[in-house]
Amino acid sequence: MAEKNRVLKSGIWYTVSSVAIRAVAIITSPIYTAMLTTDDYGRANIFNSWIELFNIITCLCVVYSIGRAKIDFKEKFDEYVSALQGLSSSFAFCVLIFVTLFRERISGLIKYEVPLVMALFVYLIIFPSVQYMQEKCRFEYRYRENIAISLITCISTVVLSIGLMYLFNDKRYIGKILGTILPTFLMGIGFYINILKKGRVFYNKRYWRYALRIGLPMIPHALAMVVLAQIDRIMIKDICGDADAGLYTYGYSIATLLAIFTNAIGQAWLPWLNERLDAGERDKVRNMQKKLILLGCFLSVGFITAAPEALMILAPRARAYWVAKWVIPPVALGTLAQYFYTHYVNVELFHKKTPIIALSSVMAAVVNYILNYLFIPRYGYIAAAYTTFASYALLMLFHYFAVNHVLKDRVYSNSFMFIAMFVCAVVGISMSFFYREGIRMAVMRYAVALTVLGIFAFVKREDLKLLTGYIRKRIRPGT
Repeated sequence: MAEKNRVLKSGIWYTVSSVAIRAVAIITSPIYTAMLTTDDYGRANIFNSWIELFNIITCLCVVYSIGRAKIDFKEKFDEYVSALQGLSSSFAFCVLIFVTLFRERISGLIKYEVPLVMALFVYLIIFPSVQYMQEKCRFEYRYRENIAISLITCISTVVLSIGLMYLFNDKRYIGKILGTILPTFLMGIGFYINILKKGRVFYNKRYWRYALRIGLPMIPHALAMVVLAQIDRIMIKDICGDADAGLYTYGYSIATLLAIFTNAIGQAWLPWLNERLDAGERDKVRNMQKKLILLGCFLSVGFITAAPEALMILAPRARAYWVAKWVIPPVALGTLAQYFYTHYVNVELFHKKTPIIALSSVMAAVVNYILNYLFIPRYGYIAAAYTTFASYALLMLFHYFAVNHVLKDRVYSNSFMFIAMFVCAVVGISMSFFYREGIRMAVMRYAVALTVLGIFAFVKREDLKLLTGYIRKRIRPGT
């Protein structure tokens, strides 16, 4: 019961913080669009994409090693994280020297001013320390500190961005960029010093080799996931035009709000999973996994049900965007498939078999490109939503095969997971037939959803009692 409470508490708080952060993003979005021209808005957001892309390379993806290292270096975990920081910052510094030598060419390549290019690569030396601290807190069950880091970063980014956009009035995109990176950079300096002070290790051959063995194969995985998330928009723009690309992007962004909840569940579950796998308690894992699978299915069906109304609420004066609702069911199901296959990825990370993860991700990205090439010209931008779902479902199959037939580790109830995915896909796609306009369609859609909710509540009544009891204690401590 204590284990369930620990996972439950962290899961609830991760969800609450994720919702709060996304709410801040939604509330402040009109402020940014009012202050920035479309060109400036685009330049600021593309700069963030360059950060995401270059960080994959400069940090060497060694952050993926932290969960397993918590088990392998229990008594020397602080030393390991300190050495990990030394590794990634040293490599990022070498990259910075290279960039300094060729700064004019790189500036022309990514189409940003030289000072911003230099700021980007200086930032990448320090930024991973924030990630390391958050991962460290996560695997030590210090979820309150982890959440505090996210919330402080989010709020300070908004405040500073608005202030700096006024300061850089002629080039407001610079203010937006600096407002985004400065709070994380300053926080990263503090964490860099804290991690180094606590671990007192910068270089350790054993730790560096361990981290690189896990991290390097994850670079193609991370790059493939970026391709998987972005290639459909690029292809829609080229094949169908900017308008369809805009509709797809808007529908996609709404659909992936589901990831707020699935990611929060994953953050709470992973430390506990690693501990149970290390103890050989696979029965406990299997029992908990079934609950998490059902919860993911329930959230997905509920999300798909309410999506048309949510879209209208978020864009009340932009009726032209409402047609993007047809993108939501398959992309939401793709998010669910991503949540499912991550269970297998966690096992692969536990066994330190990251080359398998990379191979699967690259294969899925290639398949996604081929499917988009075949179906977008025929069926338009909505086809990309279904190819996204198909690619993530295929990725789930790849990782299932890797864990069960390559690693030969029977951790999960695989049939339960695949049946749940199939049933949820049928229900989710069927629900889209009730997306047509009219009160009658909406009533039928919610009637089906309430029926599913009732069945779920009856089957999982004991877990719901645990959840409501915890929430009641949080609200009214004396009860």
